[in-house]
Amino acid sequence: MALDPDLTALRVLGGFFVLRTGEPADGRLPTLAHAYTARHAGENGGGDEVYADPMIFRVRKVADGIRAPETRVAVSVAHQGLVARLWAVALGSAALYGHVPDLDPRLLRWDPDAGAPDELWLTEVRALPAGAIGEVVREGHLLPLAAALRERFRMSERLLWGNAGSALMGAVRQLDRWARTHGRPDVGDRTRALAADLFAHPDLSDTLDPATLRRRSCCLYYRVPGGGLCGDCCFERPPRH
Repeated sequence: MALDPDLTALRVLGGFFVLRTGEPADGRLPTLAHAYTARHAGENGGGDEVYADPMIFRVRKVADGIRAPETRVAVSVAHQGLVARLWAVALGSAALYGHVPDLDPRLLRWDPDAGAPDELWLTEVRALPAGAIGEVVREGHLLPLAAALRERFRMSERLLWGNAGSALMGAVRQLDRWARTHGRPDVGDRTRALAADLFAHPDLSDTLDPATLRRRSCCLYYRVPGGGLCGDCCFERPPRH
């Protein structure tokens, strides 16, 4: 099935899988390419300015929203949220359409002050083969996003790749559940085949335990007040601070 200009097939999946297309009403919103390469909000205006350094703005917003006890917790939560969106859109499209949209960071407008699915717009829909999903997400986003966050906040590379593996498996589970509920074994089969190829890459191959599918690094969510452990956490109980 060919990609349609509005990616309407994704709407049945809801939540993180939906992607708006076209230009947002606010034409000043930055692209993800700008968010990955912006350097130091002070160079372009106020430190809380959305358009100066969108990544720093997003982390501050998340930190305030979850009452993060330290910056790295907010960075991890913000990172996982964006990565989950990108995996969901790409994997959902590959599973339903048999193609992925070109998610070039220069084509994606981002509102770091909004939540999913209202924060992303794909300004031009261009179809790529489903097999390009790794390049689209991993090379196009995970690498520059991790580099940007590590430069600004000195984050653990292992933690960020753990987030990416966890987010990918979360998308796989949701798609597989939808496929079984709606009698679409083809979607489930395609999802699992694509996921197997993605997890075979060295950057992702060691992020989850193959037997339990629990992650091998912690996202730090347990440090959020009232947060507890995630379902795929590497810990059996929250560590003592």
